[in-house]
Amino acid sequence: MFQRLLLTAIAVGFSINAAAVTYDADFYHTRYNLTDPYSKLVDQFGNGYEPLYGVRNMREVLKGVLYRGGTNNAYNKHGKRNNSNPLPNEGLDHLCAEGFKTSIYLYTTNYASAPHQVNCSSLRGSNRLEYLQIDPKTKPYEILKLLHTAIFHSEYGPIYVHCWNGWHASGLISALALRQFCDVSASDAIAYWDRNADKNAGVAYQPIKNLILQFKPFADLTISKSLQNKICPSL
Repeated sequence: MFQRLLLTAIAVGFSINAAAVTYDADFYHTRYNLTDPYSKLVDQFGNGYEPLYGVRNMREVLKGVLYRGGTNNAYNKHGKRNNSNPLPNEGLDHLCAEGFKTSIYLYTTNYASAPHQVNCSSLRGSNRLEYLQIDPKTKPYEILKLLHTAIFHSEYGPIYVHCWNGWHASGLISALALRQFCDVSASDAIAYWDRNADKNAGVAYQPIKNLILQFKPFADLTISKSLQNKICPSL
């Protein structure tokens, strides 16, 4: 429902009066205390921050707005399964309890087996997490539009985007978000992707780097310099 409503809004030209809204990106940025876009809140084995157990290699991209990572399936102490799966239910439950509004699975494998909505009591009160599936290679605009909305409207954020390990597809959409919202150059965005691939950035992934290189920011999704100063990291 959330995705349908937002896509409808996009189709009819959803208008945001930037002067009339304020977005407090400080809450989650302060809560997780990640000082740069390379530090991890949750590590390769899913450890480091128990309230978000179920995710892996979780990093902050846009301060208080966008977080990226993988899924804790292969290392999960509560029950292992194949790595090539969506988030385990406990991961979705924990994201919901932390107050996340949206998580986006960047692959299609087994998405149908996962809950697409989670309702919970969260640190922000009664909460609903929407679990979407969107391909960052073919539909980057859809994801960036959701992020753009969350930047201006806190009720739509924060957002957690994920692939399986938190390296490749999540790195792609994060690099595109940095190019779109933070005026990061192609070369710096590719360097960011490489560094956060945790040494898993071989020649086989050149097509992903080409997408970062060829990306042209969408004119209707720009943000002001003051917002950039608030949410964009230092690379």
